[in-house]
Amino acid sequence: MMNRLTKFVFIAFVAVLAASSCTRQDDQVIRIGAAGPMTGDQSKMGVDLRNAVELAVTEWNEKGGVLGKKIVMLAGDDQADPKQAVSIANKFINQKIVAVVGHWNSSCSIPASKYYSDANVVMISPATTNPQLTLQGFKRVFRVCGTDDQQGRVAAEFVLKTLHPKRVAIIHDKTAYGQGLADFFKKALGDKIQVVYYGGIIQRDPDYKAVLTTIKENKPELYFFGGIYPEAGRLVRQAKEIGMNIPMMTGDGVFDPTFISIAGKSAEGTYVTFGREPAGLSSAKAFLERYKARYGDPGPYSIYAYDAANIILTSIAETGTTDGSKLAEFISRTIFHGAFGDIAFDQNGDVTKAPYVVWQVKNGRFEQLP
Repeated sequence: MMNRLTKFVFIAFVAVLAASSCTRQDDQVIRIGAAGPMTGDQSKMGVDLRNAVELAVTEWNEKGGVLGKKIVMLAGDDQADPKQAVSIANKFINQKIVAVVGHWNSSCSIPASKYYSDANVVMISPATTNPQLTLQGFKRVFRVCGTDDQQGRVAAEFVLKTLHPKRVAIIHDKTAYGQGLADFFKKALGDKIQVVYYGGIIQRDPDYKAVLTTIKENKPELYFFGGIYPEAGRLVRQAKEIGMNIPMMTGDGVFDPTFISIAGKSAEGTYVTFGREPAGLSSAKAFLERYKARYGDPGPYSIYAYDAANIILTSIAETGTTDGSKLAEFISRTIFHGAFGDIAFDQNGDVTKAPYVVWQVKNGRFEQLP
């Protein structure tokens, strides 16, 4: 029978062997994270992100992985909740990821970014547009999409030069993304148009008719919404129900067929700022074919997530390291040839080219306006 000392030594020996085995396993793979809302009413966007990263990882593994090691993708569901995003960030760090593609929402990316930065983990968001993300001084934080000040300006210029309303209302969902975009739109309008209403709504509230009735009483000719497609779909549908027959202008968070599914015919005429159509790009052809064969139609941010994952994996292959600081330095000075074209970053970690255009819902689908 084992005495206490012998038993203690035996348990310690087993623990050392287990730790040694885990270390060897850790050394045999390279882990990257994919983080976004994968459950809940914004899950379409998180699943699109995860699928795109998974496709990039699969393609690299089919070619032998990177640095002679298999790549493992870990998916993190932040539920579009800032606290959950921080929890996911810490979980990823404990799981020894070397980089993360994510998060999707600005309100999630901004708080999570500090944890990745402190842990020397590269973060590339495919969808966070609030400018604050890359203004925090974190050298390992990047984004492959544009920013809200850019698309707010494009939206305002379109309204001023093409639609010519005299009175507008502005609504937002009180999030870092939605309110930020609404504020940039309002700022870009300046004093050229009278803003007759400015206010916020509550995300996931089923009924916005009280707010819409107040807006209607102020007689705007157009209303702008800063927010995501679930709320946008309910807003345009309920606006029509109370007889407010004016167009909505909104941003990239609404650019998804789910918006049209929620709104139905009420979506017709809605204006949305987003990037250009990738289908005509020769660089995107292979990605679009592979994604569709594996997952169905790509979402609006699938190609951005795919490019973000490839930037990370290319950087690891080219530098021969997974050290976050060295990867970030390489990323910041390299032009990458992505599915969405050439991608380069400025000193803040933003893309040097972020061309937004205006789309409109016509006959049940988004059409890019000339």
